[in-house]
Amino acid sequence: MSHPRTTHHTEHTITVAAPARRVFALIVDVGRWPETFPPTVHVEHVERSGTEERIRIWATANGEVKAWTSRRELDHDRLRVSFRQEVSQPPVAAMGGEWIVEAIDDTRTRVRLLHDFRAVGDDPDNVEWIERAIDRNSGAELDALRIASERAGHGLTLTFEDTVEIPGGLKDAYAFVNEAGLWPERLPHVVGTVLEEDVAGVQTLEMETRAPDGSTHTTRSVRVCFPDERIVYKQLLTPALMTVHIGRWLFEEDADGARITSVHTVVLSEEAVPAVLGPDATVAAARAFVRNALSRNSTITMEHAAAHARGDRS
Repeated sequence: MSHPRTTHHTEHTITVAAPARRVFALIVDVGRWPETFPPTVHVEHVERSGTEERIRIWATANGEVKAWTSRRELDHDRLRVSFRQEVSQPPVAAMGGEWIVEAIDDTRTRVRLLHDFRAVGDDPDNVEWIERAIDRNSGAELDALRIASERAGHGLTLTFEDTVEIPGGLKDAYAFVNEAGLWPERLPHVVGTVLEEDVAGVQTLEMETRAPDGSTHTTRSVRVCFPDERIVYKQLLTPALMTVHIGRWLFEEDADGARITSVHTVVLSEEAVPAVLGPDATVAAARAFVRNALSRNSTITMEHAAAHARGDRS
Protein backbone atom coordinates (compact mmCIF):
# COMPACT_ATOMS: atom_id res chain seq x y z
CA MET A 1 0.00 0.00 0.00
CA SER A 2 1.34 3.45 -0.92
CA HIS A 3 2.01 6.01 1.76
CA PRO A 4 -0.62 8.74 2.03
CA ARG A 5 0.56 11.96 0.43
CA THR A 6 -2.26 14.41 1.12
CA THR A 7 -2.17 16.41 4.34
CA HIS A 8 -5.50 17.81 5.47
CA HIS A 9 -5.92 20.80 7.81
CA THR A 10 -8.71 21.83 10.16
CA GLU A 11 -9.24 24.72 12.58
CA HIS A 12 -11.79 25.14 15.36
CA THR A 13 -12.16 28.30 17.47
CA ILE A 14 -13.99 29.41 20.60
CA THR A 15 -14.11 32.50 22.83
CA VAL A 16 -13.89 31.92 26.57
CA ALA A 17 -14.92 34.33 29.35
CA ALA A 18 -11.80 33.64 31.42
CA PRO A 19 -8.20 34.89 31.59
CA ALA A 20 -5.80 33.41 29.05
CA ARG A 21 -3.43 31.95 31.65
CA ARG A 22 -6.26 30.04 33.33
CA VAL A 23 -7.34 28.55 30.00
CA PHE A 24 -3.77 27.66 29.06
CA ALA A 25 -3.22 25.93 32.42
CA LEU A 26 -6.11 23.54 31.70
CA ILE A 27 -4.64 22.64 28.32
CA VAL A 28 -1.22 21.99 29.86
CA ASP A 29 -2.54 19.90 32.79
CA VAL A 30 -3.27 16.61 31.01
CA GLY A 31 -4.05 14.94 34.35
CA ARG A 32 -7.30 16.93 34.36
CA TRP A 33 -8.24 16.17 30.76
CA PRO A 34 -10.62 13.30 31.60
CA GLU A 35 -12.67 15.63 33.80
CA THR A 36 -12.38 18.54 31.35
CA PHE A 37 -12.77 16.98 27.89
CA PRO A 38 -15.68 14.61 27.14
CA PRO A 39 -13.81 12.38 24.62
CA THR A 40 -10.80 11.82 26.91
CA VAL A 41 -10.97 8.68 29.08
CA HIS A 42 -7.47 8.57 30.54
CA VAL A 43 -4.09 10.29 30.09
CA GLU A 44 -0.74 9.52 31.66
CA HIS A 45 2.77 10.84 31.22
CA VAL A 46 5.34 8.56 29.58
CA GLU A 47 8.19 11.08 29.74
CA ARG A 48 8.63 14.68 30.89
CA SER A 49 11.63 16.94 30.34
CA GLY A 50 11.43 20.72 30.60
CA THR A 51 8.92 21.93 28.03
CA GLU A 52 8.71 18.59 26.20
CA GLU A 53 6.65 15.57 27.17
CA ARG A 54 5.27 12.28 25.87
CA ILE A 55 1.73 11.34 26.90
CA ARG A 56 -0.40 8.25 26.40
CA ILE A 57 -4.06 9.03 25.66
CA TRP A 58 -7.18 6.86 25.61
CA ALA A 59 -10.19 8.64 24.07
CA THR A 60 -13.41 8.00 22.19
CA ALA A 61 -13.71 8.85 18.50
CA ASN A 62 -16.97 8.27 16.61
CA GLY A 63 -18.06 5.85 19.33
CA GLU A 64 -14.82 3.83 19.33
CA VAL A 65 -12.05 3.85 21.95
CA LYS A 66 -8.66 4.75 20.49
CA ALA A 67 -5.26 4.91 22.21
CA TRP A 68 -2.08 6.63 21.07
CA THR A 69 1.11 8.28 22.29
CA SER A 70 1.79 11.93 21.50
CA ARG A 71 4.75 14.26 21.88
CA ARG A 72 3.96 17.77 23.11
CA GLU A 73 5.96 20.98 23.24
CA LEU A 74 4.78 23.60 25.74
CA ASP A 75 5.41 27.27 25.02
CA HIS A 76 4.44 29.05 28.24
CA ASP A 77 5.47 32.47 26.94
CA ARG A 78 3.41 32.40 23.73
CA LEU A 79 0.62 30.25 25.28
CA ARG A 80 0.90 27.49 22.68
CA VAL A 81 1.01 23.70 22.87
CA SER A 82 2.00 21.74 19.78
CA PHE A 83 1.39 17.99 19.58
CA ARG A 84 2.22 15.10 17.27
CA GLN A 85 1.05 11.48 17.45
CA GLU A 86 3.95 9.03 17.40
CA VAL A 87 2.03 6.04 16.04
CA SER A 88 -1.51 6.80 14.94
CA GLN A 89 -4.44 4.38 14.98
CA PRO A 90 -6.14 3.52 11.66
CA PRO A 91 -7.80 5.07 9.77
CA VAL A 92 -5.40 7.86 10.83
CA ALA A 93 -1.97 7.57 9.20
CA ALA A 94 -0.50 10.64 10.92
CA MET A 95 -1.83 13.50 13.02
CA GLY A 96 -0.61 16.58 14.81
CA GLY A 97 -1.65 20.10 15.60
CA GLU A 98 -1.51 23.01 17.99
CA TRP A 99 -3.46 24.72 20.74
CA ILE A 100 -3.16 28.51 20.41
CA VAL A 101 -4.41 30.66 23.30
CA GLU A 102 -4.86 34.37 22.59
CA ALA A 103 -5.85 36.98 25.18
CA ILE A 104 -8.58 39.30 23.90
CA ASP A 105 -8.47 41.29 27.14
CA ASP A 106 -8.03 40.50 30.85
CA THR A 107 -11.23 38.45 31.05
CA ARG A 108 -11.74 37.04 27.54
CA THR A 109 -9.67 34.56 25.58
CA ARG A 110 -9.74 33.15 22.07
CA VAL A 111 -8.68 29.50 21.70
CA ARG A 112 -7.74 28.03 18.32
CA LEU A 113 -7.34 24.27 17.93
CA LEU A 114 -5.48 23.27 14.76
CA HIS A 115 -5.13 19.75 13.33
CA ASP A 116 -3.22 18.37 10.38
CA PHE A 117 -3.63 14.74 9.36
CA ARG A 118 -3.10 12.12 6.69
CA ALA A 119 -5.51 9.23 6.13
CA VAL A 120 -4.56 5.60 5.55
CA GLY A 121 -4.28 5.05 1.80
CA ASP A 122 -5.61 8.56 1.10
CA ASP A 123 -8.97 6.78 1.10
CA PRO A 124 -11.87 9.30 0.89
CA ASP A 125 -13.91 7.27 3.38
CA ASN A 126 -11.03 7.39 5.85
CA VAL A 127 -10.66 11.13 5.31
CA GLU A 128 -14.38 11.61 5.97
CA TRP A 129 -14.21 9.46 9.14
CA ILE A 130 -11.27 11.44 10.50
CA GLU A 131 -12.80 14.82 9.67
CA ARG A 132 -16.03 13.79 11.36
CA ALA A 133 -14.14 12.63 14.48
CA ILE A 134 -12.03 15.80 14.61
CA ASP A 135 -15.07 18.02 14.14
CA ARG A 136 -17.06 16.24 16.84
CA ASN A 137 -14.20 15.97 19.34
CA SER A 138 -12.81 19.47 18.74
CA GLY A 139 -16.22 21.05 19.20
CA ALA A 140 -16.81 19.06 22.38
CA GLU A 141 -13.33 19.78 23.73
CA LEU A 142 -13.46 23.52 23.10
CA ASP A 143 -16.91 23.85 24.63
CA ALA A 144 -15.81 21.79 27.63
CA LEU A 145 -12.66 23.91 27.97
CA ARG A 146 -14.86 27.01 28.01
CA ILE A 147 -17.15 25.57 30.68
CA ALA A 148 -14.26 24.36 32.86
CA SER A 149 -12.45 27.70 32.60
CA GLU A 150 -15.57 29.70 33.41
CA ARG A 151 -16.77 27.54 36.31
CA ALA A 152 -13.48 27.71 38.24
CA GLY A 153 -14.15 28.27 41.95
CA HIS A 154 -17.86 27.36 41.84
CA GLY A 155 -17.44 24.28 44.06
CA LEU A 156 -18.85 21.87 41.47
CA THR A 157 -15.83 19.55 41.37
CA LEU A 158 -15.05 17.11 44.17
CA THR A 159 -12.51 14.32 44.57
CA PHE A 160 -12.57 11.75 47.36
CA GLU A 161 -11.42 8.22 48.10
CA ASP A 162 -12.18 5.17 50.25
CA THR A 163 -9.89 2.27 51.17
CA VAL A 164 -10.50 -1.34 52.25
CA GLU A 165 -7.78 -3.68 53.49
CA ILE A 166 -7.35 -7.00 51.66
CA PRO A 167 -6.64 -10.02 53.86
CA GLY A 168 -6.16 -12.31 50.86
CA GLY A 169 -4.43 -12.19 47.50
CA LEU A 170 -4.19 -8.91 45.62
CA LYS A 171 -4.63 -10.63 42.25
CA ASP A 172 -7.93 -12.17 43.34
CA ALA A 173 -9.21 -8.78 44.45
CA TYR A 174 -8.18 -7.28 41.12
CA ALA A 175 -9.91 -10.11 39.27
CA PHE A 176 -13.14 -9.40 41.16
CA VAL A 177 -13.20 -5.76 40.03
CA ASN A 178 -12.00 -6.64 36.53
CA GLU A 179 -14.76 -9.23 36.06
CA ALA A 180 -17.59 -6.69 36.20
CA GLY A 181 -19.71 -8.90 33.99
CA LEU A 182 -20.24 -11.11 37.07
CA TRP A 183 -21.24 -8.26 39.38
CA PRO A 184 -25.02 -8.90 39.19
CA GLU A 185 -24.33 -12.28 40.81
CA ARG A 186 -21.82 -10.88 43.30
CA LEU A 187 -22.97 -7.39 44.35
CA PRO A 188 -26.33 -6.53 45.95
CA HIS A 189 -26.65 -3.08 44.36
CA VAL A 190 -25.91 -4.19 40.77
CA VAL A 191 -29.02 -5.25 38.82
CA GLY A 192 -27.38 -5.98 35.47
CA THR A 193 -24.24 -5.40 33.40
CA VAL A 194 -23.07 -5.68 29.81
CA LEU A 195 -19.27 -5.92 29.64
CA GLU A 196 -17.39 -5.85 26.33
CA GLU A 197 -13.62 -6.10 25.79
CA ASP A 198 -12.80 -6.12 22.07
CA VAL A 199 -9.25 -4.91 22.79
CA ALA A 200 -7.42 -6.48 25.72
CA GLY A 201 -7.43 -4.16 28.69
CA VAL A 202 -10.02 -1.75 27.29
CA GLN A 203 -13.56 -2.43 28.45
CA THR A 204 -16.95 -0.84 27.94
CA LEU A 205 -19.33 -1.43 30.83
CA GLU A 206 -23.04 -0.68 30.90
CA MET A 207 -24.44 -1.15 34.38
CA GLU A 208 -27.83 -0.84 36.04
CA THR A 209 -27.51 0.06 39.72
CA ARG A 210 -30.15 -0.07 42.45
CA ALA A 211 -30.33 2.77 45.02
CA PRO A 212 -31.40 2.22 48.65
CA ASP A 213 -34.91 3.54 47.82
CA GLY A 214 -35.32 0.83 45.19
CA SER A 215 -34.94 3.09 42.17
CA THR A 216 -32.43 2.17 39.47
CA HIS A 217 -30.23 4.11 37.08
CA THR A 218 -28.03 3.11 34.16
CA THR A 219 -24.44 4.21 33.58
CA ARG A 220 -22.07 3.50 30.70
CA SER A 221 -18.29 3.58 31.21
CA VAL A 222 -15.01 2.98 29.44
CA ARG A 223 -12.46 1.20 31.64
CA VAL A 224 -8.72 0.92 30.99
CA CYS A 225 -7.20 -1.99 32.92
CA PHE A 226 -3.62 -2.36 34.12
CA PRO A 227 -3.51 -5.95 35.47
CA ASP A 228 -3.15 -6.35 39.25
CA GLU A 229 -2.33 -2.62 39.59
CA ARG A 230 -5.25 -0.35 38.69
CA ILE A 231 -8.40 0.12 36.67
CA VAL A 232 -9.26 3.64 35.54
CA TYR A 233 -12.63 4.54 34.11
CA LYS A 234 -14.82 7.31 32.81
CA GLN A 235 -18.59 7.30 32.68
CA LEU A 236 -19.90 8.27 29.25
CA LEU A 237 -23.48 8.15 30.55
CA THR A 238 -23.81 9.62 34.04
CA PRO A 239 -26.67 10.02 36.55
CA ALA A 240 -28.54 13.32 36.38
CA LEU A 241 -26.63 15.08 39.16
CA MET A 242 -23.26 14.69 37.44
CA THR A 243 -21.85 16.02 34.21
CA VAL A 244 -18.55 14.15 34.75
CA HIS A 245 -17.61 11.07 36.74
CA ILE A 246 -14.15 9.54 36.47
CA GLY A 247 -12.53 7.09 38.85
CA ARG A 248 -9.73 4.70 39.70
CA TRP A 249 -9.53 1.34 41.45
CA LEU A 250 -6.02 1.07 42.93
CA PHE A 251 -4.53 -2.22 44.15
CA GLU A 252 -1.50 -1.70 46.40
CA GLU A 253 0.71 -3.88 48.55
CA ASP A 254 3.59 -3.04 50.89
CA ALA A 255 5.08 -4.13 54.23
CA ASP A 256 1.89 -3.08 56.02
CA GLY A 257 -0.36 -5.29 53.88
CA ALA A 258 -2.58 -5.03 50.80
CA ARG A 259 -5.49 -2.71 50.11
CA ILE A 260 -7.93 -1.48 47.49
CA THR A 261 -8.60 2.23 47.11
CA SER A 262 -11.46 3.72 45.14
CA VAL A 263 -10.94 7.30 43.94
CA HIS A 264 -13.76 9.39 42.45
CA THR A 265 -13.67 12.76 40.72
CA VAL A 266 -17.08 14.25 40.01
CA VAL A 267 -18.28 17.45 38.39
CA LEU A 268 -21.81 18.32 39.51
CA SER A 269 -24.57 19.70 37.31
CA GLU A 270 -25.70 22.81 39.17
CA GLU A 271 -28.87 23.04 37.07
CA ALA A 272 -29.91 19.49 38.03
CA VAL A 273 -29.63 19.97 41.80
CA PRO A 274 -33.18 21.36 42.41
CA ALA A 275 -34.79 18.85 40.05
CA VAL A 276 -33.11 15.86 41.69
CA LEU A 277 -32.87 16.88 45.34
CA GLY A 278 -35.68 19.43 45.68
CA PRO A 279 -36.14 23.18 45.05
CA ASP A 280 -34.30 24.24 48.21
CA ALA A 281 -31.30 21.94 47.75
CA THR A 282 -27.85 23.52 47.60
CA VAL A 283 -24.63 22.57 45.84
CA ALA A 284 -23.24 21.61 49.26
CA ALA A 285 -26.14 19.18 49.74
CA ALA A 286 -25.52 17.73 46.29
CA ARG A 287 -21.82 17.24 47.10
CA ALA A 288 -22.73 15.32 50.26
CA PHE A 289 -25.40 13.27 48.48
CA VAL A 290 -23.10 12.23 45.62
CA ARG A 291 -20.20 11.44 47.91
CA ASN A 292 -22.34 9.27 50.18
CA ALA A 293 -23.90 7.38 47.27
CA LEU A 294 -20.63 6.69 45.44
CA SER A 295 -18.69 5.87 48.61
CA ARG A 296 -21.39 3.45 49.70
CA ASN A 297 -21.35 1.49 46.44
CA SER A 298 -17.55 1.57 46.11
CA THR A 299 -17.05 0.35 49.65
CA ILE A 300 -19.54 -2.48 49.16
CA THR A 301 -17.69 -3.49 45.99
CA MET A 302 -14.29 -3.39 47.71
CA GLU A 303 -15.55 -5.35 50.73
CA HIS A 304 -16.87 -8.07 48.43
CA ALA A 305 -13.58 -8.06 46.50
CA ALA A 306 -11.69 -8.48 49.78
CA ALA A 307 -13.97 -11.38 50.75
CA HIS A 308 -13.38 -12.95 47.33
CA ALA A 309 -9.63 -12.56 47.82
CA ARG A 310 -9.65 -14.41 51.14
CA GLY A 311 -11.51 -17.31 49.54
CA ASP A 312 -15.12 -16.52 50.42
CA ARG A 313 -16.87 -17.34 47.14
CA SER A 314 -20.37 -17.34 48.61
